[in-house]
Amino acid sequence: MSRHHVIPTRYQNMLWGYLEAGVPSVLRIQSGDTVELSSFPAGGYECLPADRSRVPKEYLEALEALEQGSGPHFVTGPVYVDGAMPGDVLQVDILDARPTMDWGYMAIQPPLGSLPDDFVEERMVQPDIDIERGITRLPWGMEIDLDPFFGIMAVAPPAEWGSCSSSVPMAFGGNMDNKELKPSTTLFLPVFNEGAQFFAGDGHGVQGDGEVCLTALEMGITGRFRLTIRRNMTLTQPFAESATHLISIGLNEDLDEAARQAVREMIMHVQRHTALSREEAYMLCSVAGDLRISQLVDGNKGVHMMLPKRYL
Repeated sequence: MSRHHVIPTRYQNMLWGYLEAGVPSVLRIQSGDTVELSSFPAGGYECLPADRSRVPKEYLEALEALEQGSGPHFVTGPVYVDGAMPGDVLQVDILDARPTMDWGYMAIQPPLGSLPDDFVEERMVQPDIDIERGITRLPWGMEIDLDPFFGIMAVAPPAEWGSCSSSVPMAFGGNMDNKELKPSTTLFLPVFNEGAQFFAGDGHGVQGDGEVCLTALEMGITGRFRLTIRRNMTLTQPFAESATHLISIGLNEDLDEAARQAVREMIMHVQRHTALSREEAYMLCSVAGDLRISQLVDGNKGVHMMLPKRYL
């Protein structure tokens, strides 16, 4: 029988700014168990509101105690899944994601973002979040519906890659900033280390495809996941599935190459689900698949393809 586990929200269960194999596990579970965990907004003291009473003490403790790696993101983990081995796939059923604070932030930080030559001055705003209504109120008066998700979900990178920045998404997942990876969606990640070593963090309250100015609505987040070992799948890149769509994921410094990767991955998965030839799957992607830009701002750009399952 599966069990439910809760990881306490404290800095001892987090890393700041990096992902790495071999980090001591904060929790050990069985395949099929569920895990609840939380994380803080990306960034340091400069992202906090002037009224520090709005900042959870655990967040301030993490800023004080943790040594920051080369990225800005807090991630909780790793979670060790008994029996997971390199070559397996970790199935991550995203069950819940919700804000934990009544504020978030958005920022322009040159020379980052998709238009570094157009916007040369830093700017940060800290919108209020109304958790009960499910909205954020922007400083210029507009209200936007929340659609929370974890920007980072990952297994530990291959050990030979050493410490990897939390900023750059790669084959192990990481900072994919893909708004489709939200509750009711399932993410599949190739496993590179014993135990898989699952991490999650980087809460986003709402984000547009592209994440063009650099940030989404960065926020504190809590969520639940079911982690299951899959040995009947073979993956080299992250892949996802919702109730209605297959979702292939391409990650590369070059946007064209990221798009090509997403198309190739979708062709492979269409063939896994159907009796179509490679050529037929390619043509199906052309008439029924939608290529979308996940994000442009994380080193490796992200492109995902959405293909309705009704055509399979």
